[in-house]
Amino acid sequence: MRTTLTIDPDVAERLKQELSSGEQTLKQVVNERLRMGFGFKQSPKRRPYKVTAHHSAYRPGIDRAKLSQIVDEIEVEAVLSKARSL
Repeated sequence: MRTTLTIDPDVAERLKQELSSGEQTLKQVVNERLRMGFGFKQSPKRRPYKVTAHHSAYRPGIDRAKLSQIVDEIEVEAVLSKARSL
């Protein structure tokens, strides 16, 4: 069934929040919330987010993406120190 609704600003803001995850369409969110409101369905159970820790060879604070930059800086320092000693 197609229909036009006027949605109050507070409800519209909440819908935008629900849609921000990008997991569901507006139609899906509205229908799910209406079903919950009418008592057809319980609120969805979400699995808790789990972070799996792993051991890293890098110490905290070392950016692996900038390792080449660090190597370049060390090489420049070595060249400069050789040039100064001549």
